[in-house]
Amino acid sequence: MKKAEFHRKTRKTHRWMGVILGIQFLLWTVGGLYFSWSNMDEVHGDHQKAHIHPLEANLSLVNPQNIISQIKAKDSINYIFEMRLVQVLGEPHYQIIYSKEHDRGKKIQLANAQTGILRAALSKDEAVNIAKINFSDDATVKQIEYLTTTNGHHEYRESPLPAYAVTFNHPSNTTVYVSTELGTVQKFRNNKWRIFDFLWMMHTMDYQTRDNLSNWLLRAFSVFGLLTIFSGFTLFFVSQKPKKKI
Repeated sequence: MKKAEFHRKTRKTHRWMGVILGIQFLLWTVGGLYFSWSNMDEVHGDHQKAHIHPLEANLSLVNPQNIISQIKAKDSINYIFEMRLVQVLGEPHYQIIYSKEHDRGKKIQLANAQTGILRAALSKDEAVNIAKINFSDDATVKQIEYLTTTNGHHEYRESPLPAYAVTFNHPSNTTVYVSTELGTVQKFRNNKWRIFDFLWMMHTMDYQTRDNLSNWLLRAFSVFGLLTIFSGFTLFFVSQKPKKKI
């Protein structure tokens, strides 16, 4: 291949590489600007979370062993992964995560921490009331959705299911996600978070789960960027060589 033909093809390839890489660089820049100029508390909806009065320290609580005995009477339980004291509609409850086999088939049981009575998962009305109590702004409920599955693009992905998604009639279009088995609010999602999430997907180039920073597409574009810069330097130095006089 003649040098002139080689240089022509190199320049053409470099231009196309620059266009493709430039589009991704633009997306990275736009995303970076939004990330750096956003208040993360507002993105996470922290400013919309109502203050919940903590439980009194002088509570009379039942022995957790009594709760475990009740669970054993109705289900197989060999391992306890976590036990927490939480508020469910203003009342103290034990939140127990357990299983029969280690790290497999985890289950959740709520029990009133004062009476020791086991309670069922939250009903729809209870979940909506919890969402209202935890949402600080005065707004009506616009939509209620019961979730049993989510995909990698859902804003409630990789979070405890089943859950109720309670969306409020509010300028921020905030949705409060309440886990029925845990009995507590898990996520606040608003329009600022949704923009952030979309730009984060474009930033990481993970179009499946949005959060994988080690995906092959991002790695390929990193190498692609180096090759584009290298070819640019090559063209620059080639163009600086003095032409031979005929």
